[in-house]
Amino acid sequence: MSLTQVYLGLGSNVEREKNVCAGLDALADFLQDMRCSAVFESQPVGIKSGPFFNLVVSANTDLELPELSWRLKLIEADSGRYAQDRKGLPLDIDVLFYGDLIGSFEGLTLPRAEILTNAFVLWPLSMMAPNKVHPSAGITLAQMWADARIGQVLAPVPFEWRGKQLTPAMVLSAAPL
Repeated sequence: MSLTQVYLGLGSNVEREKNVCAGLDALADFLQDMRCSAVFESQPVGIKSGPFFNLVVSANTDLELPELSWRLKLIEADSGRYAQDRKGLPLDIDVLFYGDLIGSFEGLTLPRAEILTNAFVLWPLSMMAPNKVHPSAGITLAQMWADARIGQVLAPVPFEWRGKQLTPAMVLSAAPL
């Protein structure tokens, strides 16, 4: 089976470091050539809660989209996302791009609309794949970020996973939006 490049958005506002690391560990079990963006702290959008840690993951997969989506839901469930008594959002994993698919696929709309509206998705995505052309918008992610007028407060944070610093020093020294 051929490999498809995917981009995933991860976020957590409950035990953020623990849940993001657990999510990355679970993804590393079945994704290939996995790379992580810098990690950002952002204020919640659409819910009342504490701040989130967010990042983007790029990887290759041999899974079809429905199987990938199902596995992501299992990882979220393992974090307590669907527990009736949960507080906040332990782990959210969204498929942002699955290859260059455009359209609605078993409840998933691709590319994910939040790419265009949320700084915590677009900024790390544009850093990770600046020359990737958004298949619907027809422009690069770097250009989308340069043109974006998104009024969200976002700040890079130091974050380590498996002994590797995900957020480079040069990003940490950048002024928050």
